[in-house]
Amino acid sequence: MEIPEAIDMVVDGETFRAVADPDQPGAWHVDWTSGPHAGYGFSTRRSDEVWGPRAELEAATRNFLEQVDPATGYIED
Repeated sequence: MEIPEAIDMVVDGETFRAVADPDQPGAWHVDWTSGPHAGYGFSTRRSDEVWGPRAELEAATRNFLEQVDPATGYIED
């Protein structure tokens, strides 16, 4: 299975870098590069072990941003 190249994207005015995990097919590690906390982001993985289309990754990133507390820059419990 070919590992996708890293993806740089802008979602809702914020920049992110998504890197495919070669040890977990279908998994992406997404770093919020314009965010207030270096190294903060999220991981996502498809159960069918396929790296999905960019639009799916952008939707997951938008969902992440919707959960972030603007006052702290983190997802709060």
